[in-house]
Amino acid sequence: MSNQHSSLGTREQLRDPDYLPPIYSVVPLGLQHVLAMFVSNVTPAIIVAGAAGFGFGSNSPDFPQLIYMIQMSMFFAGVATLIQTISIGPVGARLPIVQGTSFAFIPIMIPLVAGQGVAAMPVLMGGIIAGGIFHFFLGFFIKRLRFALPPLVTGLIVLMIGLSLVKVGIQYAAGGVPAMAKNLPEFGSLLNWSMALVVIFVTLGFKFFTRGLLSVSAVLLGLIAGYLYAYALGEVNFGNIAKAAAFAAPDPLHFGVEFSIAAIIGFCLMSFISAVETVGDVSGITKGGAGREATGDEIRGATFADGLGTAISGVFGALPNTSFSQNVGLIAMTGIMSRHVVTIGALFLIGAGLVPKVGAAISTIPIEVLGGGVIVMFGMVAAAGVSMLSDVNWNSRNMVIFSIALSVGLGLQLVPQALQHLPSTAKILMTSGLLPSAFIAIFLNLILPDPMAPENTSEISGGHAGSKNK
Repeated sequence: MSNQHSSLGTREQLRDPDYLPPIYSVVPLGLQHVLAMFVSNVTPAIIVAGAAGFGFGSNSPDFPQLIYMIQMSMFFAGVATLIQTISIGPVGARLPIVQGTSFAFIPIMIPLVAGQGVAAMPVLMGGIIAGGIFHFFLGFFIKRLRFALPPLVTGLIVLMIGLSLVKVGIQYAAGGVPAMAKNLPEFGSLLNWSMALVVIFVTLGFKFFTRGLLSVSAVLLGLIAGYLYAYALGEVNFGNIAKAAAFAAPDPLHFGVEFSIAAIIGFCLMSFISAVETVGDVSGITKGGAGREATGDEIRGATFADGLGTAISGVFGALPNTSFSQNVGLIAMTGIMSRHVVTIGALFLIGAGLVPKVGAAISTIPIEVLGGGVIVMFGMVAAAGVSMLSDVNWNSRNMVIFSIALSVGLGLQLVPQALQHLPSTAKILMTSGLLPSAFIAIFLNLILPDPMAPENTSEISGGHAGSKNK
């Protein structure tokens, strides 16, 4: 690494967000950031479109809408990233923060669109716009809200995101939701599972037996291997690419906008959690890349940009944006803190988002291949939650909070019929699983006395302290 640093700049220069490395290195370094986040960025659009019932075949009337959503996922990830790296006044951290479509909102979006096709999209976009505006205003006091989200709460929330989505991965790997709904005999066939398993095993191989960019891009390489395997089996159809346009600009109010209470509440609550996650990513970038704490202006600017990027995305028919944690790790690995490198990556995303043929090419990935990648990605989300929970002091209080929040949230998601008598708005919010878990954990953490808090230390002195720490 020292030789690399000597050719790209001094140690002090590489820790400076405003430093511009030699031009010959900026482009490949920017592409590296795009490769690290590319699959995770477009996957939510495919999942939401699938949940809504969009047809994945080129003959389906909804197929152009799927292509548009994939296209906008890339375009507005690039736009939101530019807002972070270049900034608009106080909006933007002026740090190498890569923005992308958020997984965290998927458990909220699926109940809102389930089986309703394009007709559900205006309500979804209304929720995204409202959530983005709410997220933006959180920037004014985000640092003072962090007390409500200790590792016990944030770890549980991230774990619930992963657990609530693993079902999607299994459905995709076995043949997709339409095949399951129609009870087709090929659903769950060995052929379908073989495509998914190729992705999983190749991903594991690159993740643990290689280093550098190959390891960082393990999921992408696994998908490429699964795609080639599917092509050899005759499961890939390129007809979609020929039918897609060579250029298309973003379309304002593409799906229309409609505001519903359920969508607004759901997106605003998740925006609060997403904002705190962004604070963690900003802190991770400054610590890993520059060896310092993030400033108040950087945290505030990043939160403003998160919200603005999401609101703009909703206006044009795209999904919510957030900072991408995998790129935080990439900065720590390379030691290159330049925001200009990430700006180049953003320009690549914007360029790809203007070419529908790129989205059409992505849509040729068989659902089983995508399922293999989704199993890995969502499993990693759940594992990240477990890792965050490792910082928790597991006394009886925290175990009770965790157990009740997990049981109620996961249980309501698994048995949505238990809430069939609730109004539709409440039912959508409660059966997401994630929101009730988050609410219970935050509420109980705030009201239940903590025996390890400074004011309560006298109560756990002597021989009782040991038992309460276990």
